[in-house]
Amino acid sequence: MDEVMKAELDRLHDEDKRQNRRLDILEKSVSTQQSLAISVEKLAMNMERMLGEQEKQGERLDKLEAAPAEQWSSMKRTIFNTFVGAGAGAVATGVIYMMAQYIK
Repeated sequence: MDEVMKAELDRLHDEDKRQNRRLDILEKSVSTQQSLAISVEKLAMNMERMLGEQEKQGERLDKLEAAPAEQWSSMKRTIFNTFVGAGAGAVATGVIYMMAQYIK
């Protein structure tokens, strides 16, 4: 009976060693997965911040791109107003000149 107990005890001892090794491997695996999850979370937060920065840069770029068009539009208005003013001045001068001729 002693031999049977000793054999059973040795078998249980070997099984404990195997299970402890498996637990060590499992703990390392869980630790690696936790590190990976933390890294993914940090990456997601950085991506979110980058997206916000890109949106701000897009808005600034739109303003920069729109500035020359606004300047060109303003210049066209100024040129048009100048020609209309010059034409109106010429017509007014002509009318005044004709009135002056009629008055004489």
